[in-house]
Amino acid sequence: MDKRGVKVLVALTPLAGALAFPLAVPLVMKHMGIPAAVLTAVVVGTVWFIAMLRTSELPQH
Repeated sequence: MDKRGVKVLVALTPLAGALAFPLAVPLVMKHMGIPAAVLTAVVVGTVWFIAMLRTSELPQH
């Protein structure tokens, strides 16, 4: 992936998680109940956290 693609991915990762989390959890809660919603929250939160760590840009030395 070129530098521009990486920058787009880094920029979209927080936005994707911020949108996916509040959309997925209530929908799952409505259709499958609270235990499934809690599991969804844990899974989505974990995947989002890992994605944020993998796409983070640290300052260069």
